[in-house]
Amino acid sequence: MAFTLAGCGASPEASWAVFPLQRRVPHDGLAVVSQPDGFGLHLFLETDTRDPAVCKPRWFVDAARLFNGNGTAPFSAGLAPRSEFFDVVQRGSVLKALQEELKALCADRAPKARWQWVQPPTKASEVVPVALPALEEEDLLTDPAEELRREEALLKDDAS
Repeated sequence: MAFTLAGCGASPEASWAVFPLQRRVPHDGLAVVSQPDGFGLHLFLETDTRDPAVCKPRWFVDAARLFNGNGTAPFSAGLAPRSEFFDVVQRGSVLKALQEELKALCADRAPKARWQWVQPPTKASEVVPVALPALEEEDLLTDPAEELRREEALLKDDAS
């Protein structure tokens, strides 16, 4: 009985392991084991190459939940709270790994561009939403009824 009670008193701690965890291509993800039992964050890494001469980080604060981070097959699913992202990016070991992975990702994506480090946001008020290009008229789908009228008119012209 005393053996069981002694074992209950110690709570496991986070290992704070930080390692690359690829999403689609090398250097596009970083795992941070920030909680006990291998839980943590899977940070999605992206680059900003709008200026062809400069490549810099593009920050996505909506990280995935990391599972089995201390095991042999870590994986991620779902979303972790943004507050966890803000907490982990303030750790020196995480910042160092982010810089290394993002610099390598930039080298792969824009090898001729100059690397420029940009600090990650550390609170919600610093988050800048990603501006996507606006849809242009040629990108929009045609109204199906209008397309059918055009097809019928073409078929009518061919029949005469």
